[in-house]
Amino acid sequence: MHEAGLLKDLVARIRDVAATEGVERVARVSVWLGALSHMSPEHFRDHYNIEARGSPGEGAELDIELSEDPMHPNAQGILLKSVEISV
Repeated sequence: MHEAGLLKDLVARIRDVAATEGVERVARVSVWLGALSHMSPEHFRDHYNIEARGSPGEGAELDIELSEDPMHPNAQGILLKSVEISV
């Protein structure tokens, strides 16, 4: 499933950021959903909450931007825009 792979990659990147920063949890995750990612913000949120269980991203607030540009080079993907660290 396309979505599962995208979410696994995203959670892995969040885990890497948390490890680099030496934190166990992140407070906020901002993402950009490509127009051809086949995900609505609600769909993304549901899948993220499942995939992030037990990870530093679990429970993080989500800022989700949805692209409407099917010609964007990353139109099929999910881009991690930023991660806000908990202190």
